[in-house]
Amino acid sequence: MPSVLSDTDLLARLVAFDTTSHKSNLALADWVADHLDRPGVTVARHPSPDGTKANLLVRVGPPADEAARGGLVLSGHMDVVPALEAGWTSDPFTLTERGDRLAARGSADMKGFLALATALAREVDPGRLAAPLVLLFTYDEEVGTLGAHHLVEEWEGSAAADAVGPLPRATVIGEPTELRAVRLHKGHLKLRFELTGVSAHSGYPHLGVNAIEAAGRAVTALAALRRDLEGERVAASRHFPEVPYAALNVGTIAGGSAINVVPDRCVVEVGARVLPGMDSGELARRIRETVVGAVGEGAVAGGGKEVPVDATLLSDSPPLQSPAGAPLHRHLCSTLGQACGAGDEPERGVSYATDAGWLSRLGLDCVIFGPGSIEVAHKPDESIPKGDLVAARGHLEGLVERFCRTGGTGEAA
Repeated sequence: MPSVLSDTDLLARLVAFDTTSHKSNLALADWVADHLDRPGVTVARHPSPDGTKANLLVRVGPPADEAARGGLVLSGHMDVVPALEAGWTSDPFTLTERGDRLAARGSADMKGFLALATALAREVDPGRLAAPLVLLFTYDEEVGTLGAHHLVEEWEGSAAADAVGPLPRATVIGEPTELRAVRLHKGHLKLRFELTGVSAHSGYPHLGVNAIEAAGRAVTALAALRRDLEGERVAASRHFPEVPYAALNVGTIAGGSAINVVPDRCVVEVGARVLPGMDSGELARRIRETVVGAVGEGAVAGGGKEVPVDATLLSDSPPLQSPAGAPLHRHLCSTLGQACGAGDEPERGVSYATDAGWLSRLGLDCVIFGPGSIEVAHKPDESIPKGDLVAARGHLEGLVERFCRTGGTGEAA
């Protein structure tokens, strides 16, 4: 049986695995599975379509009752963003102490939470639980919540579902919220547009069609759409006072091969932050029509030639709006001293997407709550306060006691 590690030692082990999204996460998943494996613990993997990655599920204690679905899920993603930014002052994959903080890639986003969840699952006695503690660790959240999406699509009848049993409704998504309970977030819609022109020698431009110039017209049209969206509101807008609209962003443009060649290809990638209650499919349609209307197939470019557009939906991470009255949300707000759903000031959502948007479709009442700040995520010398780890552990221990040891649903007796 593996020895018990401190939370800091566990975090050091986890950040040492380079799980940048373009790499496999299987070594990390296997290490966590081996660390937790013992009588009363069930481990299941849900592989990615190509088998190079996997979602990891660990159930500690008895299966959840199918009707009540009591217990607790602690969920987080195993992948991290690349650590290629200038400005790192230590090895990104070695946990480094900096006064009252611990620095490494993924320390805040979100291996600090994974370390706490793993530690609690290792320490709890399965035989003393009335309802299960389930860990649900996903892959490829950073590139479009792909692991969670795949899990939701295949959950019914999957080997993982058969092994783990019904998932408890109460679910903590441990993204860094500075120890604040959050039940609303925006979604993230990503599209790619490939524009096809005709190459030619730049001295004879009439023989070609410039795909980059066509893309410029698309960007101008998208800027007009962005301004239109900034004036639109939905019911959930009040929860996002800083940006109360669907934020549209032209994120990347790539095209051309040389200065003396008329470019025959240009790729434009666009993202939109979708509010709860919005139809992402309808927004995707508006974005496509905007681009195609500006430069698409049938639209005449310079020289009287067409510029076909190939549109691809890269990912559609849904927004989240969990019920304010769910037991997990009420309990966390109470223990945190946080006024949720009361008074004139509406609860604030967050403008990033998480796995919760997909996982909520399995009937889970998801609350985002975790140590660290999103403001240091994806930056050089990413770090997490030691005090946040201590405080978050205390709250998570309380949730395990409430949802797994006494009754299982978190409802007041």
